[in-house]
Amino acid sequence: MNNTTKIALYAGSFDPFTNGHLDILRQASEIFDKIIIGVTVNTEKQGFIPIEQRVKLIKDSVKNIKNTEVVSYKGLTVDYANKNNVCALIRGVRNSIDFEYESSIAQTNFSINSDIKTILFIPKHENSFISSTIVRELIKNNADISNFVPKPIAEYFH
Repeated sequence: MNNTTKIALYAGSFDPFTNGHLDILRQASEIFDKIIIGVTVNTEKQGFIPIEQRVKLIKDSVKNIKNTEVVSYKGLTVDYANKNNVCALIRGVRNSIDFEYESSIAQTNFSINSDIKTILFIPKHENSFISSTIVRELIKNNADISNFVPKPIAEYFH
């Protein structure tokens, strides 16, 4: 890729990947030449789906979005971004609580590497309440999650 290629990183634990995540990804894919979906291990959370399986499920969920790549990595997102010529970090915000959290992370990342920008996306209204936490709770209680996650994720739990 040349220097004018705009690569963004959409990082998260995605445990599981939801329709809200997919919504944000679709919006970002219209702006950037390439989106790397970086599946990370969140040290604050116990993993629900093994990371290798998450990567596979996300690949299956985004296969129709051609300018995407799904990887897993450990360490700081801003370091991974710097090593992979990423110009922007993609983040989704559903509400003011998300904004406060994402703002702190963005400011920290900016202080580490001011060349990498953080871009916040707002999901469509119908996806604005969906979170991985809610979906995990639904799964634990054997509820139907098909309206909240892409088809490959719903099938994995069916």
